[in-house]
Amino acid sequence: MPTTATYLSELATTIPAATRVFHRLRLDYCCGGRRSLEDACSEAGIDAAAVLAEIESVADADDSSLADRPPEAIAAHVTSRYHEPLREDLPRLAAMARKVERVHAAKPGCPLGLGAHLDAWGATLLEHLDKEEQVLFPSLTAADPAVVAALTREHDDHAAALRRTRALAGDLIPPPHACTTWRALYVGLDQLERDLMEHVHIENYLLFPRALAR
Repeated sequence: MPTTATYLSELATTIPAATRVFHRLRLDYCCGGRRSLEDACSEAGIDAAAVLAEIESVADADDSSLADRPPEAIAAHVTSRYHEPLREDLPRLAAMARKVERVHAAKPGCPLGLGAHLDAWGATLLEHLDKEEQVLFPSLTAADPAVVAALTREHDDHAAALRRTRALAGDLIPPPHACTTWRALYVGLDQLERDLMEHVHIENYLLFPRALAR
């Protein structure tokens, strides 16, 4: 039974639906997953017992766990569920950001610099996906610890890029005068953040450890 002393990463692994709760409450369960629910909630000023109760309420309906799948199946899931959509979503969101900046640059709250940030980060992130698919995933039976360590460090960099995205975009809260594209951009970025955190969590706490244990 999970308790408030259980790590965020363990909760997200054993009860994948918990990630929806963590995302809504802005609790970092991927790169910051080695913290107890109690510690993370205390830092955020949230009632840990209430969060645990909410997680337990969604646990029974959750049948999407990857915990029992072999590394090859997890890698295939990561590629189809996260990598392929990212390759489409990142360029689209960067183009939307540039459009918003071009049309609304003079308006309060315009996310100036967001398009350039998404372009630069997107190129780095897509390169990261290629390394995973071309170097690590084909060699899961004999994973190189140095490669895994490098990819894990890059995950930390991508988490920092997500924080930078929120800073540039006013915490993804559109101002009252935001147009439809502006609002859709923030919705898309919020979904990208959620997907990327799930993606990194699966790799850091399921795929990479299992590959290294072989």
